[in-house]
Amino acid sequence: MFSFLICLALLIGGYFVYGGIVEKTFGPDDRETPAVKINDGVDYMVLPQWKLFMIQLLNIAGLGPIFGALSGALWGPVVFLWITFGTIFAGAVHDYFSGMMSERNEGASISEISGIYLGGAMKNVMRVFSVVLLVMVGTVFAVGPAGLIQLLFTNGGSTGIVASKLFWLALILIYYFIATFLSIDKIIGKIYPLFGICLIIMALGVALGIFTKGYEIPEIWNNFANLHPQGTPIWSFMFITVACGAISGFHATQSPLMARCMKSEKQGHFVFYGAMVSEGIIALIWAAAGCALYTGEELLALGGGGSTAVYDVCSKTMGGVGIALAMLGVIACPITSGDTAFRSARLVLADWFHMEQKSWKNRLILCVPVLGVGAILGIGNALGKIDYTIIWRYFSWTNQTLAMIVLWAASMYLFYDKKNYWITAVPATFMSAVSVTYFLLGNECLGQFLNTKTADGATIYNTAVAYPVGIIAAILFLGIFLYTIKKRHTQPHYETLHK
Repeated sequence: MFSFLICLALLIGGYFVYGGIVEKTFGPDDRETPAVKINDGVDYMVLPQWKLFMIQLLNIAGLGPIFGALSGALWGPVVFLWITFGTIFAGAVHDYFSGMMSERNEGASISEISGIYLGGAMKNVMRVFSVVLLVMVGTVFAVGPAGLIQLLFTNGGSTGIVASKLFWLALILIYYFIATFLSIDKIIGKIYPLFGICLIIMALGVALGIFTKGYEIPEIWNNFANLHPQGTPIWSFMFITVACGAISGFHATQSPLMARCMKSEKQGHFVFYGAMVSEGIIALIWAAAGCALYTGEELLALGGGGSTAVYDVCSKTMGGVGIALAMLGVIACPITSGDTAFRSARLVLADWFHMEQKSWKNRLILCVPVLGVGAILGIGNALGKIDYTIIWRYFSWTNQTLAMIVLWAASMYLFYDKKNYWITAVPATFMSAVSVTYFLLGNECLGQFLNTKTADGATIYNTAVAYPVGIIAAILFLGIFLYTIKKRHTQPHYETLHK
């Protein structure tokens, strides 16, 4: 239990100490923000700081710090270390700079930011990459809740239209269209803070239940080993699995939404760094619950951290109230991440094709195809005609690869701004090693060719190849970065970007 409390204290302290260092490195000032300068009444408008924080938290969180952290508990309490240090030195840094770089570039989407600092080729790659990723996220976060709602009605003995997955999917997609089309204050600004509060209460209730009902959180120093029941390597599977609870590239697609609504740059520490630290705390609580309530085998039997495990944790720690909160969480949280995923996709396309979004016609032109593709994928999946689960399995890897790219972009930003670029280059190098190593080990990636299967179906991972290649690739990326900044030591175009 002391391990948990120490990690919790480090996260809280990290917000003030290292978060302060990150903020000082960036150097927020009193310049006019995009929310004030542009203010189109749709995507650019000033929102209160507390709303900015709550919306950002729910945008980046959803079910990420719950499902990912519970799955991470399969490796034992060693996961606490990644959640804690990953959040402080990588995830919160990533979120802060993705939001503040957008702030300094008229609220631009992450694809446009990547193009500014990493070149035109990367911009085009990131445009396509971001739109595809966001539509996939939005679609899955429509199909999943629709299936859960259908299951609740079916298990309750209901029949007819309310027992139809298609019916609930259609309602969710209609809501997505409205939330994507309307100005950010109409729906997102009103309901997100409420769901954000529910997410926090849910985590606090679980933490209180662990302490008051006699569960014991195992200590890191007594269990400093790989406890995964299937022997899955810690490096780099745990770092990919936890994702949103430590660092997530998906957050970089969401931060520009709030960058367009801030009254002052000085709000960035609380809104971006603070929201990620809060998500890290939520993830730490859920990881602790997974370690305290179950053995690895028991957690794996519950699906390894899915909705079944969430229900069980809430039931054991909070009783009937917990079940109600769990129901709300596993249905509402993905929906609130899904609608902002589609909204972000609209904004990426708007930046791509230089289409202002104050006009309802321009918003409609982008909303229809974006939601249309989501509807085709979702309805096709619900009818059993389209199986995109294989594609979705790549999300965990592409998510962390996106984080890696954003951190390298932030490093270039800091170089051009004559600031300490090591604050982002170090986590960028680390995430490069994580991403490349997983690409070589994951069975949905090159692992299907490099790994071997035993007679009983277990996987023997080819770490002898993946580990050194991942490290060499990370060093190579760092070398390319250092070589590039040496060549570009003086470039007038970039000198003017930050004035």
